[in-house]
Parts: sequence; structure tokens; C-alpha cells
Amino acid sequence: MAVSFYNVNSAAGLKKLDEYLLTRSYITGYQASKDDITVHAALSTPPSSEYVNASRWFHHIDALLRLSGVSADGSGVKVEGFAPPAEEVATPAAVDTKAVADEDDDDDVDLFGEETEEEKKAAEERAASVKASGKKKESGKSSILLDVKPWDDETDMKKLEEAVRSVQMEGLTWGMSKLVAVGYGIKKLQIMMTIVDDLVSVDDLIEERLTAEPANEYIQSCDIVAFNKI
Repeated sequence: MAVSFYNVNSAAGLKKLDEYLLTRSYITGYQASKDDITVHAALSTPPSSEYVNASRWFHHIDALLRLSGVSADGSGVKVEGFAPPAEEVATPAAVDTKAVADEDDDDDVDLFGEETEEEKKAAEERAASVKASGKKKESGKSSILLDVKPWDDETDMKKLEEAVRSVQMEGLTWGMSKLVAVGYGIKKLQIMMTIVDDLVSVDDLIEERLTAEPANEYIQSCDIVAFNKI
């Protein structure tokens, strides 16, 4: 299903993008894709913290692009420079006329249309969940890129990555990874992770879990390459 955005650098466009990302991690699908790159490139500056969801998404995609970890094709997204004329969305009759004229685009998502019942329900459920938990606001999150170095060129890098991902705790989510050559036949693992700041200490994670037994059978050291609030 194609998704359409209008004038994402305006306040109205950013507001719609922020609302769209309220219940989504990515523009389409369940992993970063070319659709995310398209919208990311259309933004002239990072969304301000006022747009919480759009800002979180932007910095996450920014970190993934530095890792070169976006490869999925996506479902197709259109980013246009200006919002459609007001008369086209002013009344139900105008919307119906446009639908007939653009019959081939029935599957497009109009982000300037009224909020659907499903979107209202999702927003209400999210607000109720936060209220029930007694939180005044959600805990902050961070996106982190790690360099994980093996002992030598004979280290099994597959088992090294398995050792890294075997570390599980509340508030920690592992993301994309790749191997990077460092010389003399040795490769290091670069891996993304997302943490809930109040639940996970990165220093403790590295010192007490990643470079301690049994993981340190494969892992010599871990370094933080990038650390971004999302």
C-alpha cells in the first residue's frame, strides 16, 4: 500500500508525519527500507523534539544509514512539496470526486484526511496505558552502534555474534549488524542496539555481560561508535 506525504518541512507536514509514526517504527513494514530513506532525504533538518515520534524515527534512520544497514525495498512512498489545495479536502463531496478521478490510487494513504477510528483507538489505548502505569512520560530511549572486536583471526565470528545477541534484558533490543575488516584477516562486528535509558546501563552491559564470561571467550573488547537519543 503506497503512502503519501505532503510538504514534510512545514509544521502541518511534520505534524502529520509525527501522528503517522505514533504507532509505527518505520514508514512501511517492520524494518527500515528505501521508503524510510526517501522520507529522511526529503527532510531539510531533523524534526525538533516537539515532534517526538518523528524525531525518534529520524535519528534511528540516521544511525542506520551510517551503518549502511537499510536494504529492504519498501512498499512505495510519495513525498510531495505542497499540500493539496484546501478545496480538495474541504468537504466529503470533494473527496468523493477526487476518488473517482484517481481510481487507480485507491490504496494511497491520505495523511491529511480525518483520523480513522483505528488511529483514534490506537492513540487512546496508548494514552490509557501510560496513565495506568503511573508514568508522567515515557522513558527516554537511545540508539547505539557498537564495535565488537574478537581475540584474533581464528575467532568464529558467527559464534561471537550469537554470544552478543544471547545477552537479553528488559529494555534492550538488538538490531542490524555487519562484519567489517580491520586488517590481517581480522574482522570486527558492528551491531545496532536500542535501549530504554532508565533500564539499561551501557557501561554495565559491556563490562558485566559482553566482555565477561562466557561471552569473552569470543569477545576481546566493545567500543561505542555512535550514541543517539531517540
